[in-house]
Amino acid sequence: MLPFNTIDEAATFIGRNLTVAETLWFNYSAKKSDYYLYFHNILFLFLIFSVVPLPLVLVEMIRSLGFDKYKIQPKVSLTLSEMFQCYKDVMRMFILVVGPLQLVSYPSVKMIGIRTGLPLPSLWEIVAQLTVYFMIEDYTNYWIHRFLHGKWGYEKIHRVHHEHTAPIGFAAPYAHWLEVLILGIPSFLGPAIAPGHMVTFWLWIALRQIEAIETHSGYDFPWTPTRFIPFYGGADYHDYHHYVGGQSQSNFASVFTYCDYIYGTDKGYRYHKKVLKKLKEGSKIDGAQNGGSYYYPTQDLKSE
Repeated sequence: MLPFNTIDEAATFIGRNLTVAETLWFNYSAKKSDYYLYFHNILFLFLIFSVVPLPLVLVEMIRSLGFDKYKIQPKVSLTLSEMFQCYKDVMRMFILVVGPLQLVSYPSVKMIGIRTGLPLPSLWEIVAQLTVYFMIEDYTNYWIHRFLHGKWGYEKIHRVHHEHTAPIGFAAPYAHWLEVLILGIPSFLGPAIAPGHMVTFWLWIALRQIEAIETHSGYDFPWTPTRFIPFYGGADYHDYHHYVGGQSQSNFASVFTYCDYIYGTDKGYRYHKKVLKKLKEGSKIDGAQNGGSYYYPTQDLKSE
């Protein structure tokens, strides 16, 4: 809740006229509690998990119209019923775990100093903080992910997420409830270290989930704008991790590729790509065409 009754009072406090964005923020948030604003995260997560994967569902249904060449594992085909079942499982986890966690975590958000007042952060401040959040989350997530691929972590927790050996957008948050809780820690560390405005926090939560949906899409589209982000892994990179499954000791990073490169956990993926390149150069296997990344279910290609 803002400590101002009018826009003029807010302008006097910050020493200038409010921007258009700040005026909109004042009109929306002035009489709303901070807890109510934080509660928006639940709505955003529900909308993202429900809406963002829908174009991928459509693409999966009309693969024969030219989209099949972008499918990373083209031999795998999912029915609408199977995808909807994945969505229902994710929503059950959302209702039973994610939603309640959001509701009870508000005190920690206030403790670290996430603010809701005026002025709003500048665009450059938002970009800088989001960059820090992505870097911190990516590094800490890398090590947690490696732990989850140990014998105990995989058998007791992480194997649930790997039930989808050819992932789809709805499967991004599909996981054991304990994994959902554990991986919430890396997502919270960035805002805890460099706290900003609630608007930035909203953007962080939204962008991180959209990124996860993209990397689990199962499609390697050449027009994806994230291709221009340095060291970004993308769908092809993470799809290999799911393809190998529980044996995987490669491609642990959630967003970028630098950790896997530094610690040598991308060797299996690089070997795999090298073999595929030789296969494609030698002959057209299974009708492979340019523009997509293709996996072939042979044990040799899984070796790391």
